[in-house]
Amino acid sequence: MRISPGLLLRRAMVGCSALATLWAPAAAATAAGPAAEAESLAFTQRYHALQHGGIVRAANSSISCRGSARAQHPAAPAKAAGHRRGATASGATRSAANACSTARAGGRAANGDFDMFYIDVDKDPNTYNSSRSEVRLPKGAHVTYARLYWGGNLRVGEQKPPKDNGRVLIAEPGGQYKELLADNVVGHRVAQGADAFQASADVTRLVRASGAGLWTVAQVNVAKGRTAAGAWGGWTLVVAYEKKAEPLRHLSVWDGFGTLGPDDAERSVPLGPMSLPGTVRGRVGLVAYNGDRGSTGDSLALSTGPGAPTVLSDAANPRDDVLNSTISEPGPATTRRVPAYSNTLGYDSDVLEFGKGIRSGGDQLAFRIVSHRDAAWVGALFAAVDAKQ
Repeated sequence: MRISPGLLLRRAMVGCSALATLWAPAAAATAAGPAAEAESLAFTQRYHALQHGGIVRAANSSISCRGSARAQHPAAPAKAAGHRRGATASGATRSAANACSTARAGGRAANGDFDMFYIDVDKDPNTYNSSRSEVRLPKGAHVTYARLYWGGNLRVGEQKPPKDNGRVLIAEPGGQYKELLADNVVGHRVAQGADAFQASADVTRLVRASGAGLWTVAQVNVAKGRTAAGAWGGWTLVVAYEKKAEPLRHLSVWDGFGTLGPDDAERSVPLGPMSLPGTVRGRVGLVAYNGDRGSTGDSLALSTGPGAPTVLSDAANPRDDVLNSTISEPGPATTRRVPAYSNTLGYDSDVLEFGKGIRSGGDQLAFRIVSHRDAAWVGALFAAVDAKQ
């Protein structure tokens, strides 16, 4: 991570007393070494509450396209009279830029199609990637839990050092960057042409104190360049809140780290016994990496008992292509992001509704994630499910 000691010292001095109150655990953890790592992490429950309220999330990607390999290595010039090599290179560059713009606007494309480069919106010369997204909390809501997840591919046109997997910078709305260290085992595995990782940390006190608005996350350890496996990475901030005027709900956050693909196509995440009404309503969120738009065979399904699971889908997430490089949520009012690319080229942070409700088959709620074609990684699942009153 390219952050100078002087920069961290200057930032630590800004608002020192406030940060001491809000951020004592992170300050103490700064002296610690890299977090422990494991190639696979079973999905386990990180948080659960039965309360009136819900779950919101902010998310964005950390890397995007800047043009194809053709632009970097233009074809040899034709031998026709008057043909100039510069014209060939210029045309290839324009073609690559057009393809990138089309992909960002939502076109069908994959990260392996492009030379990928960092997103960097903060105008800070000391960061090489940064992006923003909005935490939208209802008026009067009280934050009861918040966790930041971040991850990416370390090996593309460059090899990023794994020692930086467990470190990012986070800034609250209008605030200064704070170094954040992973507080649990980091998932890290080399497989399917990628060097993939995910890390996370509890940020409840910071989010509770700072509230709604645009949050910035920087220095996600992701590699740039182009390979067949593609460059990808991003972050998701999951926030559970309590508000008495909202329905009584089961609020759950689960996380792990697992590879999906043709040889290991399915992950099941049981949310355990719950007091469920006859018709189950709610929302589920999924964080995943390296899903390609248009590569079908991946789905997210819900079961409430021994019966057949119900496959979830919406306008942004087809039932057979849920890992399609989208950051989406139900409803007309979408979360603000900077930048707000429709195709993230390898990062999914989606929230889906249960539709008109799913008939309860018991008190066991479980999700099944499947990917028969995409070589994908799954990192987190969160749900807000109406409880039996």
